[in-house]
This record gives sequence, structure tokens and C-alpha cells, in this order.
Amino acid sequence: MDLEQIKALVQIVEESSLLEFMLEDGDTKIKMSRKGEMGQPTAAISTLTEKSEKDTDNEESDQDLYITSPIVGTFYSASGPDVPAYVSVGDTVKKGETVCIVEAMKLMNEIQCNYDCVIDAVLVSNEQKVEYGQPLFRVKKI
Repeated sequence: MDLEQIKALVQIVEESSLLEFMLEDGDTKIKMSRKGEMGQPTAAISTLTEKSEKDTDNEESDQDLYITSPIVGTFYSASGPDVPAYVSVGDTVKKGETVCIVEAMKLMNEIQCNYDCVIDAVLVSNEQKVEYGQPLFRVKKI
């Protein structure tokens, strides 16, 4: 990689909303990051979707809601391997509370709740790949 290519990369990253960028090309490793708190999530995203009656199983009530993944990435139930999960079945969650992390492109995105609810079911496993719109938790609004 030559100097002109590196300059072009720097300009692209500066003009983007990225907080951190890392590139490995053979023996060359480039890491760029903006000033600010590193290691913090770039976005706190909250997503709750209500399933229509025809989309639900007979076991589920009409008040079931789903916290879904707003991005494609890897689901993490906790902030670290030796840390308890943010939430588990039966937990009461307050509006704005973090329920999990979805890692996308080396950035940790906190997924938050839109309103007070109770976790009815955890629908994915830790470190599982998730798709956009995939239900992560089934919840009941309080």
C-alpha cells in the first residue's frame, strides 16, 4: 500500500461517521480512530416490534412484543465473557435499559428497550450471528 492510498483512506474515514477503522493488508496494518471515548458503543439502538396475530404461535398472547436486531452482526448477552448477562428470562427492563450488544464491523452497538417490559424469552444464543430484523427477545409490555 502506497502513501497516496493511505491518504485517500484517511480522507474517506474523516468524511464518514466512523469512529474507528482498521485495515490489514498482508504485513501492513492500519488503525485510525477519532478522538473520544474508545471502546464505547457507537450507537444505542432500540427496536421493539409487535407481531401481528397471524405471525404468532397459538402459545403467544396478543401482547407479545419482540426486541429485534437493527443490524446484521454477532449477538452478545453481556459486555464481557466473565460478566453476567444484561437480562434473562423474567427480568423487568426499564425504558432505555441495555438488553444486549450486537457487534457489527468491530463496533459494539448497545440494543436498548423502548419502554418498560418483562423478558419472556431469549430467542438467540450468545455469540450467535443475527440478521437485520431478527427477533432477539420476546417481551411483554408492562
